[in-house]
Amino acid sequence: MMRQYQAVKREHPDTILLFRMGDFFEMFHDDAVIASRVLGLTLTTRDKGKKEAVPMAGVPWHAADAYIARLLRAGYKVTVCDQVEDARKAKGLVKREVTEIVTPGTVLSDALLAPDRDLYLAAIYPDGERFGVAALSLSSGDFWVAEMEHERLADEMDLLSPAEVLLPESLRGREAAYLRAVETPPAMTWVEDWRWDEREARESLARHFGTVTLDGFGVSHLGAALRSAGVLIGYLRSVGRGNLSHIAGVTERRRATHLVLDEITRRNLEIVEPASRPGASTGGGASLAAGAGAPDATNLARAVDRTNTPMGARLLRRWLIEPLLDIETIRSRHAAVREGVERRPFRASLRSALAEVRDLERGVARLVCEKASPRDLVEIARALRAAADALDALTTAHAPLFSGLRAGWDPCSDVAEGIERAIAEDAPAAARDGGVIRDGWNAELDGLRAIERDGRAWVVAYQESERTRTRIPSLKVGFNRVFGYYIEVTRPHRDRVPSDYHRKQTLAGAERYVTEDLSAFEEKVLDAQDRCAELEESLFVSVRSDLARHGARLRALSGAIATVDVLAAFAELAAERGYVEPAVDEGQEVAIVDGRHPVLEPLLPKGAFIANDLSMDPVVSQIHLITGPNMAGKSTFLRQTALIVILAQAGSFVPAASARLGIVDRIFTRIGARDDLARGQSTFLVEMIETARILHQATARSLVLLDEVGRGTSTFDGLSIAWAVVESLHERPAGAPRTLFATHYHELTDLALTLPRVKNFHVEVKESGRGIVFLRRVVPGATDRSYGIHVAALAGLPRDVVERAREVLRNLEAGEFGAEGLPVIGRGPRAPRAGGPIQLPLVVAHDPADPAESEVAREIRDLDLDRLTPLDALARLAELRRKLT
Repeated sequence: MMRQYQAVKREHPDTILLFRMGDFFEMFHDDAVIASRVLGLTLTTRDKGKKEAVPMAGVPWHAADAYIARLLRAGYKVTVCDQVEDARKAKGLVKREVTEIVTPGTVLSDALLAPDRDLYLAAIYPDGERFGVAALSLSSGDFWVAEMEHERLADEMDLLSPAEVLLPESLRGREAAYLRAVETPPAMTWVEDWRWDEREARESLARHFGTVTLDGFGVSHLGAALRSAGVLIGYLRSVGRGNLSHIAGVTERRRATHLVLDEITRRNLEIVEPASRPGASTGGGASLAAGAGAPDATNLARAVDRTNTPMGARLLRRWLIEPLLDIETIRSRHAAVREGVERRPFRASLRSALAEVRDLERGVARLVCEKASPRDLVEIARALRAAADALDALTTAHAPLFSGLRAGWDPCSDVAEGIERAIAEDAPAAARDGGVIRDGWNAELDGLRAIERDGRAWVVAYQESERTRTRIPSLKVGFNRVFGYYIEVTRPHRDRVPSDYHRKQTLAGAERYVTEDLSAFEEKVLDAQDRCAELEESLFVSVRSDLARHGARLRALSGAIATVDVLAAFAELAAERGYVEPAVDEGQEVAIVDGRHPVLEPLLPKGAFIANDLSMDPVVSQIHLITGPNMAGKSTFLRQTALIVILAQAGSFVPAASARLGIVDRIFTRIGARDDLARGQSTFLVEMIETARILHQATARSLVLLDEVGRGTSTFDGLSIAWAVVESLHERPAGAPRTLFATHYHELTDLALTLPRVKNFHVEVKESGRGIVFLRRVVPGATDRSYGIHVAALAGLPRDVVERAREVLRNLEAGEFGAEGLPVIGRGPRAPRAGGPIQLPLVVAHDPADPAESEVAREIRDLDLDRLTPLDALARLAELRRKLT
C-alpha cells in the first residue's frame, strides 16, 4: 500500500496528497506534518516501534471538503487519491486513482467558494518594463488578457485578489515585487520557463477555441499576455479541469471603458471590502469560502446588495468596482431601473422568479468541467424552470435593456427536460450512492432494479417457507456486509435444523446457516446490485456529457439572469430607500441636492442622517476647501460624493433628492492615516506618495478627494505642502480636476482670495456654554477655528490637560513664536498657575553674545507699554530696527 502511495506522490510532489484508506483520507511524511500544523490534527506514526516510523495524520472522508478548504486558504494544493473499487471485492490491493487536483485558483465546489464573489486564477509574464497578464474565473468563464506597466499591475492584482498566481520559475524569490498591492497574498505556482513560449501559447489557445488565428478576439498584438494565457489554459488541463468549453473567448482588458478606481481608492472608499481586512496575511486569496463572505455592512457592495441570485451578487460587485464611462450604456441601465421602480408588480414578479434560481453559473462550470454531481444537475433543472418564469415576467417590460435581454433569452427548456427525464428529483450527492437515474430511462437498469425489488419479496417468502418447513417460528433470514445472507436459529431450536443447513457463524445465543438456494439467490442479487451501481454511474456520466454540449447556451442564460437580477435589485434598493435617477452627461458639473451616504445612512435611525448639497462647476468652483473640526463630518461628505458617482456610473439610482453628474474618468482619494512598514514607508511618506500620484495622474474629468493633506508632519511644513498642493491642482496645464479638499488648516481659506476657482465651505458647528454641537451641514464660507480642543474634551482627555491646552492655544494665537518658527511655549519652562492666563517667559531667539541684540532686548524690556501711544510705538520700532541692521 505504501508503494502505491509513493507512486502517486512522485507524480504530484508539490501537493498535499489525501490518500483514501477506508473511511479516512490519510497523509504521510511531510504532508502529515504540514496538515497537523495547518488543520490542528494529531500527528501519529505508521509502523510504530520501527527505527524509521512514518508520520501520519488523517481526516474523515465525508468531511474532506472542509479540510481541503483550510489547506487551500493556507496556500497549498491538494491531490485527492480515492478508492475506485469496492474493498470487499478487491483481490489484493484496493485500486486507487487520482480523482481530483484542487488548487486555490481552480476550485469549483460550492463548499469551497464564497457565493458573492468570483475567484480568479492569474498568470504574469514580465517583458522588460511591462507585464503580460492573463486572468480567468473558472466558474464564470470570464477570461481576459492585458499588457500593463508595474503600477497598473499592482492595481489589477489588488482588484482581482487572485487566489493563485502562475509565475515563471526564474522569478522565484522576487514575486513580492509583482504583487506588492495584494493585501491577501495569493498562492504561488511556479511554472518552468520553457512553458512560456509565445508560439506554443498561440497554437494552444487557437486549438482551445477551435480557430486558426486569434485575430477575431482582438488580442493577437499582445505577445507577452498571450504567453500568460497559454500557460494558464495548459495549467487548467494539467489539473484535470475537463474540456473547458465554457471558456469560449478571451478579451483584452482596457481601462478606457471604465471609471478607474485604484487600490488606494477602493480601500479608502470601502467599495467591496472594509478598509482593514481581517486575516490579510493569510495565503490563498480572498475568495475562498470561509471568512470571505461574512456579513459586513461597512462596505458599499454589502450595503446596496438586494440581488436574489449568487450570479447577480457577483455581477453587482463587478459593476461597482468597474463603473462605466459610456453615457448611453449608463442611461440604458438607469431606464431599466426606472421601469422597475415605477412598476412595482412587474418588479415583484421578476424578483420572485429570480429568488428560485440557484447558482446556475457555477453549476454549469462544474457540468462542463465534468465535476457536476447528480444534485448539481437537479439544481440546474430547477434554475432553468425558474428562469422560464423570469422570462414570462420580462415579456411585459418596456425598457430597451430589458427588451434586448428578453430577445436573446434562451430558456434552455430542452436541457431542463433532459435532466428531468433522466435524473431522479431526490438524487443523492454522489452517483455511486445509487438512486440517481429515473425508472424508465434505461431498460437494463430497470431490470436490475426489479431483481433487487423482487429479491426483497423473495426473502420474505423464503423466510415463511422455512419457518413452515422447520416448524421454527423464530427463524429469520438476514443480511450483513461481512457474511452476506444467512438463516438465523436461536439455540433452543437448533435440534430442529435440517441437514441441508450449513453452519456459517456461531453467536452467543444463536447459530447462523446458509442453504444452496439462499447462496444462489445471494449471488444473483449481489451481482445485480453491483451491475446496477456500475451501470447507473455510467449512465450518469453519459447524461452529464450530453448536457455539457449545451454549456455555451447555459452560460449565456446565466449571464442574462445575473444582469436582470442586478437591475431589479437596483430598482428594489431605490424604492426601499428613496434613491433618485441621476442625470449623467458629458459636462463637468457635479450638482447633488440632499446627498446622503449609502453605507452610513441605513445604519442610523430613520431621518437621523444629515443630507448635504454639492454644486461644483469647474469653471467657477473647481476646488471646494472644506474646513471644520474633526468629527464634524468632512470625511463623510467626501466619501458620499464619490460613492454617489460610483453608483450612478454603475447604473444605479443614487441617495439624493436630485443629482446631475458630469462623467468621471477616475476617482482619486487621499483619506486616512496609515503606514506601510513592510515597504519601509512611514505614515507621512505614504500620504505624500498618494498625493504625488494624484498630482501626476489626475485629468480634467477626474474627481479628487483630499482629506487633511500635510497632517503627518510639523504644522508649518504640513500647511505649506497643503497650500502648494491646492495651487498645483488649480493651475494644472493638463486640466484642473474637480476637487474636494477637507482640511483643519483654516489658514488655507486665504487661497480663495487669490485663486478664482477655489471656494470656501465649512461644516457648521453650534457653540454653547456647555461645548459644541456638530450640525453635520456643509455650507458656504470659511471658518477660522479648528475646535480640536473641544474634540479632545469630548474624547475624555483629563480636564487639567484640556485646560492647559487652552492656555497654550491662547499664547500661540497671541503670536508667541521664536525667530525660527517654533512656539515659545514649547521651549520655555511651564509657569505655575496663578488663576489667570499663563505668563510665558521671554526666550531670546538670537545669539545673546551680539551686543546690538542685547541692547535692543534691554530697551524692549524697559518700554512702558501702558503709556506708549501707537504713533510712538511705530517710531520706537523703526529705531530698534535700525540698531539691528
